[in-house]
Amino acid sequence: MKFPIFVFRLIVSLTFIFSGFVKLVDPLGSSYKFQEYFSSEVLNLEFLIPYALPFSILLILAELMLGVMLLLGYLPKFTVWSLFFMILIFLFLTWYSAYFNKVLDCGCFGDAVKLSTWETFYKNVVLLVFILILLFTTKYIRPLIHFNFAKWTTFLVFFAFLYVTYYVLVHLPIIDFRPYAIGKNIPDGMKPAGNELPPIHDFYLESSDGLNLTEEVLKEDKVMLIVAYNLDKSDRQGFSKIKEVSDKAIEKGYKVYALSASLEEDFLDIKDEFDLNFDLLFCDETTLKTIIRANPGIVILRNGTVTGKWNWIDAKKAMDN
Repeated sequence: MKFPIFVFRLIVSLTFIFSGFVKLVDPLGSSYKFQEYFSSEVLNLEFLIPYALPFSILLILAELMLGVMLLLGYLPKFTVWSLFFMILIFLFLTWYSAYFNKVLDCGCFGDAVKLSTWETFYKNVVLLVFILILLFTTKYIRPLIHFNFAKWTTFLVFFAFLYVTYYVLVHLPIIDFRPYAIGKNIPDGMKPAGNELPPIHDFYLESSDGLNLTEEVLKEDKVMLIVAYNLDKSDRQGFSKIKEVSDKAIEKGYKVYALSASLEEDFLDIKDEFDLNFDLLFCDETTLKTIIRANPGIVILRNGTVTGKWNWIDAKKAMDN
């Protein structure tokens, strides 16, 4: 009896740790997914959209810590009951997404592993079964070494996770699973692979006069992209640093463009205020959020290959590229 319970415990704990970790390195991605769930087209809870980031951080930390606590055997009854209620919420959301064809990618494993809505739902059904078994066998869930080790390891891990959360929000995700990660070639990502949809299918750059400049930009040897998906939500102070680094980039022969989904008038106000020496190209907001988790952020391209990405806070590092 003890060995099967340990196997179930291991599967559940590692699944939650993995799920939490791939979201921990990119909490903004999870917040965008919460915004999608809260939208009028899905759950119609738009008043919660401003709290999407705190919700995502709480969920990530809860997933990780409950997975760690189950693995270590710390507070087993509390841990398993918490996992039970959490999986019920996940089960409802994934069923809702699958049945009503909403939120086609729930983001359960971040951008690391893509599952269909029904695959995600059935995965949660299996986890629910395992957790129900653990609920009735908590007496077999013992600390791996001893209680004090489990307790202090839990606290240390929690603070480590808090630091990682802070770091990636101030800078950028420490692991990038998206098709715009450093080293990825955008034109290659836009090519169809058999019957599958290319990983990059919505990268389109348009000038203010309606010209498609996508191919032209991707063919350039040295390009700096200043990405600000929504100028109204941008860190305004960031553009002073953007000014410094973009001027240096132009001196070194870079073509520099701003990418945004905002109105041109909004960009012109910022351009005049900070004396920016580059023009705006329009791009889809979701695409820009996928390219970089910063607003504004800096992306360096060489012949369509991403060679560097920085939050505006680290703008000065861009010219070391």
